[in-house]
Amino acid sequence: MADKAYITPNVLKWARESARMAEEIAAAKVSVTVDKLKEWENGLNQPTIRQAQTLAKAYKRPFALFFLPEIPRDFQPLQDFRKSGSKELTTSSIFIIREIQQKQAWISDVYSENNEVKLPFVGRFSVKDNPRVVANDILNTLEINPAAYKTNNPIKEWIDAAETNGIFISRTSFIHSRMPLDSEELQGFAIADSYAPFVFVNSDDWNAPQLFTLVHELAHIWVAITGISNGIEPEIKNRDKFNQVELFCNEVAANALIPSEIILNINSSVFKNSQDIFKTAKTLGVSSFAFLVRALNLNLISLPSYNSLKKQADIDYQEFLKKEAEKKAALKLKQKEKPSGPNPYLLRLNKNSRLFTQVVLDALRSGFVQPTQASLLLGTPINNFHKLEAQIYR
Repeated sequence: MADKAYITPNVLKWARESARMAEEIAAAKVSVTVDKLKEWENGLNQPTIRQAQTLAKAYKRPFALFFLPEIPRDFQPLQDFRKSGSKELTTSSIFIIREIQQKQAWISDVYSENNEVKLPFVGRFSVKDNPRVVANDILNTLEINPAAYKTNNPIKEWIDAAETNGIFISRTSFIHSRMPLDSEELQGFAIADSYAPFVFVNSDDWNAPQLFTLVHELAHIWVAITGISNGIEPEIKNRDKFNQVELFCNEVAANALIPSEIILNINSSVFKNSQDIFKTAKTLGVSSFAFLVRALNLNLISLPSYNSLKKQADIDYQEFLKKEAEKKAALKLKQKEKPSGPNPYLLRLNKNSRLFTQVVLDALRSGFVQPTQASLLLGTPINNFHKLEAQIYR
């Protein structure tokens, strides 16, 4: 008979509930009935060691945690700034938030213990300040000029600039292949910390919304307000559904990505049709929608013109999504015929943050962390560290 795991029942139940995992799903993980799972959670029976280990893995908790005498103190939930009526956060969102919290807490403790200098821009402003002033400070600090991006990939330039200045940027669209992240549920979040600020961006969407999310979350860092965001890009309707912090950070992002001195100098003929708007917006790394809202707010177009152009932009966007879906389908077919795809170590690097990965590997070489701890922090087996590091310099 398999050895029993004499776990603490209420800790087992807390671990499942804090993962936002339904009883049916958890029971299926260990091939038992819901009634059997309830017996374990109520202390009427015990799982085997193997079953408990499987549940620990499913809940993304250390196996030893189940044996604590009482529910442990966990990371505090991030403040939820998502618009009213948003979906409840599901397991995937909870897991990515918890993972980033763990990484951020570790690096912040390390920097604090080493008496590193606090980053001066964290909390430099408040939501009472002028969004344009905050935007200009972000651009100056990161040394970014939206009028002269060095490549046709603005989001990479922003990420590189942010990490060069000590801001950790994590991007992914899934926990694993069976646990995608829904961008309608969670687009991004920021952890504002003077030693180690962390920004997460859901890469489920295309680059323009991702870039707006990134800069929006940077605004959270500049006003030192930690929180979760969704439905970020500017919208002139339903503003009452948005938290005031989100509206402020949207204004900062719009001013940073589409500075008035740039858009005011654009030839007025651009605003005649949606195709020209799309091309111009693309050079700035933003969506047609963000560009149109900015033009409306600066009185470059009238409300009727905005509505007409937005209607056409909506049609263009749906066509764009259709083409993107066709490309993905063709790519999947090609991969079936000749297996290939994104480098898994590049995906892991982006999820961890390039800066975080480099810090952990440097700490490993200096003997500050043990290989086992480094492996847990990076989510990568020790013997594959060289594959992960090879992606940093590409």
